Amino acid sequence: MSIVSMTEESIKALGRVAVLLGGDSAEREISLLSGQAVLTALQSRGVNAIAIDVSPDIAERLRSEKVDRVFNILHGRGGEDGKLQGLLEMMHIPYTGSGVLASALAMDKVKTKQLWAASGLPTPRFSVLHDNSDWQGLIEELGEVVVKPAHEGSSIGMSMAADASALRHAYEKASQYDTAVIAEQRIRGAEFTVPVIHGESFPAIQLSTSHEFYDYDAKYLAQDTNYLCPAPLTPEKTTELAELCLQAFSNLGAEGWGRVDVMQDQQGRFWLLELNTVPGMTDHSLVPLSAASRGMDFPELVLHIISGGAVSGTP
Repeated sequence: MSIVSMTEESIKALGRVAVLLGGDSAEREISLLSGQAVLTALQSRGVNAIAIDVSPDIAERLRSEKVDRVFNILHGRGGEDGKLQGLLEMMHIPYTGSGVLASALAMDKVKTKQLWAASGLPTPRFSVLHDNSDWQGLIEELGEVVVKPAHEGSSIGMSMAADASALRHAYEKASQYDTAVIAEQRIRGAEFTVPVIHGESFPAIQLSTSHEFYDYDAKYLAQDTNYLCPAPLTPEKTTELAELCLQAFSNLGAEGWGRVDVMQDQQGRFWLLELNTVPGMTDHSLVPLSAASRGMDFPELVLHIISGGAVSGTP
């Protein structure tokens, strides 16, 4: 079902749509903003949509509200890691985005990088950190590193480290959010993100910030973060990046929609960082910006995502 075919009849065929938002992850506040934007967009196009702030009684809420389909906009753990997807499949409720396995894999930065590396896809070298890690040895092996929780998004708990002392401090910071922490070789150069929606790569965005890196504040609060879309790449590099992101997406078995984050080093080589299976949809978010660059407004984008199919099938 394309945007062109979204007639009044096809809108009605979507049934009662629940926008699942909020939850209890570290990304709750962003999810609330994303969810409200998605809800408003759906309702503006005549969709019978409601919002549900996810809590332990979510199964009962879905039954009592007689939900036909779900737009999942829960960021982080509980909504992006396969748990919610498993529940929805058991309840036979179609939903947006990737299924159980791909969601769980993409949420785990270690498993993601292991699969990409094993498939010959370029991703920076990394090491899983522990309390007794050889901090100096890791710096000597990897150089400057990016330290981050293995199961968080939105750059939460993330920091840079160029020496052993800073690495230990960064590990302690990240450990506040996750029991699994990784140190990833820092790639210096241009940063890009590429949305993938129903098997198609959307225009790449190049990110530029005055912050040390593209952190939480740069993503959601700062007004001086620059987004270049379409990214200023040669046609050859544009094609290379798009094909790489499609490969990275399908390699994890992802479906529906998502966003692949990539670095380009000083030699022009691309390096895969991570796959977001439930990207942000706020006024600072990147998937809407990419869609707008090709003439698709926000409500059209939301309808495109939800009408393009659902993992558990349409009832």
